[in-house]
Amino acid sequence: MQQALNTTPMTHLAPTMAGVNAACLSYYPALASVQPAIDTLALHTSYFSIPAGHVLFEENTSCLGFPLLLEGEIKVSRSSGDGRSIELYRLVPGDICLISSACLFRSQPLSGRAISTRPSVLRLIDASHFSQWLNNAAFRDNILGLFAERLSDLTALVDAVAFARLDQRLANALLGRGSEISVTHQALAEELGTVREIVTRLLKRFEREGWITLARERIGITNSAALRARAAGL
Repeated sequence: MQQALNTTPMTHLAPTMAGVNAACLSYYPALASVQPAIDTLALHTSYFSIPAGHVLFEENTSCLGFPLLLEGEIKVSRSSGDGRSIELYRLVPGDICLISSACLFRSQPLSGRAISTRPSVLRLIDASHFSQWLNNAAFRDNILGLFAERLSDLTALVDAVAFARLDQRLANALLGRGSEISVTHQALAEELGTVREIVTRLLKRFEREGWITLARERIGITNSAALRARAAGL
């Protein structure tokens, strides 16, 4: 992780090395049979505490390892030449980073940007150990299975961007987050791969229809049935 490695490893957050290894095995059970075993890897060079809003890597930089996320959440996005950004996926403990994995598989530059959305803790496995772990069938099958799931999510995203109207996608993005959503128009724009002005215009339309209420960095859902209908293209 490009910038994470420029911070001081927060090893004091781990009560014991055994505790960290147990957390890794809890979220990534396929590690139980890899060689070299995870408990033989140096903790002081691979365990990081990351504050919210910290950029872990940027597009077109080198991948420095395979991240095992143990706490928090990481958002991975991609930018266009005109400054727009679209969220590709989010990582929670137990997930794998598709972009990091692809970079390690092919020794190519990273094709996205990662930023922590909450305070996070991760263990970074260097490329050589990751390559050795892929010789283990259980670990390799687990990684490829998670890789396929993430790729399926990205395919669905491509379908939505290419074929669904933006108002449908925005309505869908508002659903399932509760009756009160704490989010900025800019964050929604990045999630949808558009610009803030268009999101603001659509949100005001939804408000005029009586489906939502708008306040500073907060959206209230007042008619979820209407949003579901719009999300379905009705």
